[in-house]
Amino acid sequence: MKPKTQDSCRSRLRRIAGQVRGIERMIEEDRYCIDVLTQIQAVRAALRKVEDEVLKDHVEHCVHGAIRGGKPRDQIEKIDELFRVLEKRAG
Repeated sequence: MKPKTQDSCRSRLRRIAGQVRGIERMIEEDRYCIDVLTQIQAVRAALRKVEDEVLKDHVEHCVHGAIRGGKPRDQIEKIDELFRVLEKRAG
């Protein structure tokens, strides 16, 4: 993973961890359910952004590297990995 991507993801994940702790406090304080659900949706959206960033980095670095490397077995392996992770993401 590129250092810039690592830094960005770590920063986002620290914020997400803070959001999750905030949700925990909201539940302990018996806050209104819709407010809790709204915060949960915000965390899910933030995690999707991290996922998108890691996926983009993987395609740009690992998949592109396998294609550029010219080894058919490596190319097929990276593309199969990509399909598997995209299938899980959609389901």
